[in-house]
Amino acid sequence: MADLIIRPAEEADLPAVGAITVEAYRVDGFVGDHDEYTTTLADAAARFRDAELVVAVDTASGEVLGSVTIVRPGTPYAEISRPGELEFRMLSVASAARGRGVGEALVRVVVDRARATGAGSVVLSSSEKMLAAHRLYERLGFTRLPERDWTPVPGLNLVAYAYGLPV
Repeated sequence: MADLIIRPAEEADLPAVGAITVEAYRVDGFVGDHDEYTTTLADAAARFRDAELVVAVDTASGEVLGSVTIVRPGTPYAEISRPGELEFRMLSVASAARGRGVGEALVRVVVDRARATGAGSVVLSSSEKMLAAHRLYERLGFTRLPERDWTPVPGLNLVAYAYGLPV
């Protein structure tokens, strides 16, 4: 992971962030070309404005390799977070950069951010079909939070995970 820099997104990163997020979800079969959620995934500018958008950048080329959206409870992108928690959404890695530890590095930054803000835990929702992501979360110490599983639209079941931070 020495060939990565994790940093806050800049306006110049937004087109790449939107494209990578859509591509990551599309390649894995989680969205189609005309799904309503595809529009949300592509709108990195809204995430930049309404949340904390973080990118992983290749140190040699400066190319954006992935991103994650960090969300506080009660803000526009919050889904399951409660006071005292930090949530993340739309973790994505360009398919060409997979296997380089980009996703793990981004999740670790979220956990570090939660510690820095005094949050007691990090939470997230994930499609029940995102098994590779679930393996990553579990390997990093996240545990299932089944009482917060939910279905935002018929046929889309989201499972919840939490990472408890030491007090």
